[in-house]
Amino acid sequence: MSNAFPTLPIDSVLPELCSALENGTNAVLQAPPGAGKTTKVPLALLDAGWRGDQKIIMLEPRRLAARAAARRMAHILGDTVGGRVGYRVRFDSKVSDQTKVEVVTEGILVRMIQDDPELSGVGAVIFDEFHERSLDADLGLALALETQGALRDDLRIVVMSATLDGDPIAKLMHDCPVITSEGRAYPVDTTYIAPRVDNWGNIRIDAEMTSAIKAALTRETGSILAFLPGQGEITRVANALQGNVGKDVIIAPLYGAMDTKAQDIAIEPAPDGLRKVVLATSIAETSLTIDGIRVVIDSGLQRLPQFDPASGMTRLVTVKSSQASAEQRRGRAGRLEPGSCYRLWAEAEHRARPAFTQAEISVADLAPLTLELARWGVSDPTSLPWLDVPDAAKMDQARDVLRGLEALDDANRITPMGTAMAGLPVHPRLAHMMLRGDMLGLVDQACALAALLSDRDFMRARGADLRLRVEAILNRQAPKMITEAAKQLGRRLRDAAKKAGLKLKSAGKVDRVDEVGLLLTFAYPDRIGERRKGQDARYRLSGGRGGVLPNGDGLASEPYIAVAELDGQAREAKIYLAAPLSRATLETHFAEQITEGTEVFWDAQSSAVRARWQRRIGALVLEEKATHDAADPDAITTAMIEGVRRLGLHCLAWDKASEGLRERLAFLHRIDGDTWPDVSDDGLLASLETWLGPYLSGITKRAQLKQINISEALLSGIDWQQRQELDRLAPTHWQVPTGSNIRIDYSGDTPALPVRIQEMFGATETPMVGGGKVAVTLHLLSPAQRPIQVTSDLIGFWKGSYAQVKADMKGRYPKHYWPDDPQQAEPTRRVKSKM
Repeated sequence: MSNAFPTLPIDSVLPELCSALENGTNAVLQAPPGAGKTTKVPLALLDAGWRGDQKIIMLEPRRLAARAAARRMAHILGDTVGGRVGYRVRFDSKVSDQTKVEVVTEGILVRMIQDDPELSGVGAVIFDEFHERSLDADLGLALALETQGALRDDLRIVVMSATLDGDPIAKLMHDCPVITSEGRAYPVDTTYIAPRVDNWGNIRIDAEMTSAIKAALTRETGSILAFLPGQGEITRVANALQGNVGKDVIIAPLYGAMDTKAQDIAIEPAPDGLRKVVLATSIAETSLTIDGIRVVIDSGLQRLPQFDPASGMTRLVTVKSSQASAEQRRGRAGRLEPGSCYRLWAEAEHRARPAFTQAEISVADLAPLTLELARWGVSDPTSLPWLDVPDAAKMDQARDVLRGLEALDDANRITPMGTAMAGLPVHPRLAHMMLRGDMLGLVDQACALAALLSDRDFMRARGADLRLRVEAILNRQAPKMITEAAKQLGRRLRDAAKKAGLKLKSAGKVDRVDEVGLLLTFAYPDRIGERRKGQDARYRLSGGRGGVLPNGDGLASEPYIAVAELDGQAREAKIYLAAPLSRATLETHFAEQITEGTEVFWDAQSSAVRARWQRRIGALVLEEKATHDAADPDAITTAMIEGVRRLGLHCLAWDKASEGLRERLAFLHRIDGDTWPDVSDDGLLASLETWLGPYLSGITKRAQLKQINISEALLSGIDWQQRQELDRLAPTHWQVPTGSNIRIDYSGDTPALPVRIQEMFGATETPMVGGGKVAVTLHLLSPAQRPIQVTSDLIGFWKGSYAQVKADMKGRYPKHYWPDDPQQAEPTRRVKSKM
């Protein structure tokens, strides 16, 4: 590398990295923020002999970072972006035939591998800022490693991280070398500021941040980088600061939805004589160096997408940032000179924060990932090399969604529709909508709708009707209301649609906005809503959930709607965006999804199983009527089991024998849970099909449940060998020295035996159950059957406190037998023992 390049801390380990890639194919590089890894490593590899004339691809987790890194490297080379160094992000690229280092993001690498599994013309793939654990990075690494193992044993792969432990990654990459750069950071003073709370215990983070910035502008020199969770907070703080700071201070917001020019203004150095306050989301946490920053003010919050499998919704959730994230942010203040960091939380709280931010693969909607895996030809995700294997339940749910979108067949193989969907740069739901819209001559409307649903709602105050928004963006009504991001995204989606061969309208006014509801059903077939009876605008959705509109909303009287956005409430969610839908549209376009047949169900009102004939789409009933046809016996049993679950176990005929048996089984499960069934309420309710189902034949009503022998049903849940062991391991009675068989009480945490003390004379050991594992707790009783001692160590009692018990009892019960040596005495049920 030329001496004209600036000296950075990473330089000291570049020879070691180059040597590792000369002698092997993989390496992990650990380097703190500011070490120079993003710009120096790709350039250092340009002269490697193994590269030949091949490209170096570097993955960045954010578009802003990708463009900034490409500009920085091009500047170091004395070149312009698009020459030897270029970038390719979603909807934007600057590359040429001369490009040798290409910075990519937003799934571009995954698409490159899908289109060319050999990665022809690529010599190395670098994963920068891998500690952010984006879904694209995890998938990209898994596919790149598979390509390397199966097709390209000469492909070099480098994973670079600032905070993540490199050893697990190195192990995943065939035990490759881990190279560590110590970095160079100037000292940063850290101050914790415990935030004030209101009367309800809430923190007003906007006010706290505004106050902290004003104080820092007075106290500190240089520019300030303030971290806030999202665009809303940034806008409010910016408004609060405007006009309330010196004329030499520039307020510069920085978040993902801003256009490129506005982002560039935020990261450029402040003009001479001016200082800057950059209000940023976590977009500024890594990869960027904003010149002049020497003060960081951290709200300690970030907004992350979290997928709720129960609702099928992804929502942005505000969470406390991790300790690693806080250190990354703090480090921004010490990149160029000594700095200061102010954290808007208490120091004691810091230690309680999670060490790292959760990997996106563990909280994200896995439908896009599942579609990519199907396109790759993978049916079993565990066959790929993952740092964190995708959750099986979430993968199953994602497959259900993709089958509903015609992207997968019944064997979970990708369909031609799925392949076409994977070629569009949007979520599979929106891709399916665009492709189906193209078939109906509605692709312009579909592109506008996809853009609207990918951006924040700019007409939230106008109600839920999406037709108004589509009309505005297509025919340029109320242009001031439409965000520049939405307009730009709409144009880019039209370009992508045109590239994919979709038929767009060339010019003129776009009509048919009334068919927005139909388009939405292609994206969200599980969110077709039918209005329930009653005054309130409550809807039953085809996916089984419920939704509600405000009664004053313009859609509140519509009998059918298609829902695009609703909150994450499990039972009945608030509907934010929707469009009307006609019954005729459903019958015409969803005829293949309409099923009809007899439904057998538990009727809570009559506490009995009922049957009815239905035509339905998913959980949405289009037509139904009572039927007197004979129902399937298995369906009746299933409905009865659902009824028992709703009623609870108390609806069954429990008696003393069945309760006792259950207690014995519960005891054995406690000491050997891998062998014996869980007979807790939750356990029995979860396994009703196994132990109760066979005894429900012919039963259709709650009253008939009293006929079932519960003891027999419980015993059906264990095998023949366990039945033989049951009485040995958990006997119902214990024979005491007098010969009396006394019932053991298994209802407590440990088995208990209530017995008069005279009947235990002569006993030389404590009764044991559970195959000798558990001592029975003896409740030794007086002649009047009152407890005088509780012990699990009978011999210890005889040798110890018995003497005191004897003295007390002998005065109260002089006619009873109180020997000096109870171990040698003869037991008795009578007042005096036989002499």
